Amino acid sequence: MSHLDTLNDAQREAALHTEGPLLVLAGAGSGKTRVITHRIIHLIEQGVAPHNILAVTFTNKSAKEMRERVFALVAKHAPTERAGHDSLPTVTTFHSLGVRLLRENHESLGLKRHFVIYDRSDSNKAIKAGLEKAGYDTKQFEPRKMLSIISKAKGDALSRADFKDSARSFPERVAAEVWEHYDALLRKEHALDFDDLLAKTLHMLKSNPPILAQYRARFQYVHIDEYQDTNRVQYEIARLIVGERANLCVVGDVDQNIYSWRGADISNILQFERHFPSAKTVFLEENYRSTKTIIAASNDVIEKNVNRPPKNVFTNNAEGEKISLYTAMNGSDEAEHVAMTAKTLIKDGASPSSIAVLYRTNFQSRALEEAFLNFGVPYQLLGTRFFDRKEIKDIFSFLRLALNPDSTADLSRIVNTPARGIGKVTLLKLVEGRRDELKGATAAKVAGFEQLMDDIRAQTKQGTVSEVLKFIIQHTGIEAYYKKEGEEGLERIENLRELVTLGTKYNDYDIEEGLEHLLDDAALQSDQDEMKEKEEQDAVRLMTVHASKGLEFPYVFITGLEEGLFPHERLSDEKIDTEEERRLFYVALTRAEKKVFLSFAHMRTIFGSQRLNEPSSFLHDISDEYIEGQMPGESGFETIITID
Repeated sequence: MSHLDTLNDAQREAALHTEGPLLVLAGAGSGKTRVITHRIIHLIEQGVAPHNILAVTFTNKSAKEMRERVFALVAKHAPTERAGHDSLPTVTTFHSLGVRLLRENHESLGLKRHFVIYDRSDSNKAIKAGLEKAGYDTKQFEPRKMLSIISKAKGDALSRADFKDSARSFPERVAAEVWEHYDALLRKEHALDFDDLLAKTLHMLKSNPPILAQYRARFQYVHIDEYQDTNRVQYEIARLIVGERANLCVVGDVDQNIYSWRGADISNILQFERHFPSAKTVFLEENYRSTKTIIAASNDVIEKNVNRPPKNVFTNNAEGEKISLYTAMNGSDEAEHVAMTAKTLIKDGASPSSIAVLYRTNFQSRALEEAFLNFGVPYQLLGTRFFDRKEIKDIFSFLRLALNPDSTADLSRIVNTPARGIGKVTLLKLVEGRRDELKGATAAKVAGFEQLMDDIRAQTKQGTVSEVLKFIIQHTGIEAYYKKEGEEGLERIENLRELVTLGTKYNDYDIEEGLEHLLDDAALQSDQDEMKEKEEQDAVRLMTVHASKGLEFPYVFITGLEEGLFPHERLSDEKIDTEEERRLFYVALTRAEKKVFLSFAHMRTIFGSQRLNEPSSFLHDISDEYIEGQMPGESGFETIITID
């Protein structure tokens, strides 16, 4: 059991507990992923077949890292004679698991194997069509808000009928009506939206005992990382799969629950021992990431929250530097200070990629980007996803339409991309099944497009994924079109070539399976996964605090620490959830390994008008002994301030 020698006592206790429910309450940087990976190896050493083990987390990035660690440990400590994919544990995300289960059982669900996964843009368009069909004004009822209401209901494990019966407000009743039209459109196109990947999986497991029995037999030991981020439907899926044996190990941190706005239910972790009365609980409180100063300050902050089990994170790391606080005159001053400080760190030997600049809301990035450009500091803005670029989505629409001819959303997107003289009236006739009404030149243009789609469809039956992508780029005319579009066109061509390069990663699969994996991975990618693909860029990372969760950096700037901004004041009448905002600040602090820089601005321009700011109340939570503060004086940064 040499692999257990690297664990501390609490980690080892969790890894050795193999039967029945286990709750691991883990502080930030306490090695929770290590516990899961070593527990999996211990299970295999005890005779559990690797393919009977399931580990689930939330992002492709974290799943990939966990998978690599598990497979490396399996090879080193638990070599097996079994060969092939099924001889290894399944390490995946919740949504990828849903896709896998739904594809395996697509026939029983009345779905095509190549069902389309709608992204938010696709869903918003479909919701807008549903609103119009129901006779509602899309300006009065914003599609994005309607989608949000429906999405939350799906995350709460409510069926459309249940939601309709429970609708109280007028917007909810409108959403219930629109949901019916939205569902009909999805069914017609053999499409599922992001929330359906879990909601349909739950419904399948609940309503089909033989299918449930199949997965209970396959996944006899289940692990869930970041359990505090699970919503109702994810909890229900896990509960169904583990059944009465309840071999469920969950790892999480109540203090890092920051996603209630998208359905995360903190009660899942707080009430785990009530849901599973025989559960064993283990606390991981030793932090391996941060200095004593950072840990002490973060403990000061989070202990003010009431809705949490008591725990005291500690570290045996060095004392470290004090936390710097900068008081800026305005947002531009703050951004320039951050850029200059980052430049100084880099000059003193820090790599740009070891620095992260965090902010509460996306609008704050503009001033920061401007400052980083002006001071010549390399930076990477997290948030512009590769797969959201127009040219990439166009190629995927050709591919999805070839695999699923019922996808009118994809047909509408690319039937005239690049322009081939097929207008909206013609498109409407195609969508409505009135192809026979087309005559003359119009019919010839449509026939040419249909032949193109037949050619692409034929390519998807042979060769490799990268060859199919190259065929689409060349034969649809997209490459030739962009070659005429100057610098911007050349940049888009470079992105298309990068897509072909990405496609080579799927070339070892059977062609059909490889194309499925490519489309699924693109649809399920998160912002952090996008950053992972660009990690070769040595640049300062700019991102929201939410996007930083799960990451770590030697140097972390936390900006905009003003009342109304952080903690964030909603634009609606919704009351500030101070506890969740404080958890968000705690997450930001605990991303740092060596040094934290805090800043706020006395004045900031928001929505075109300047406002005077008070320092964030969270700054008062930190003991003065951990803070060194500065504000601009006439001859430099010599004036020390306090935050009493």
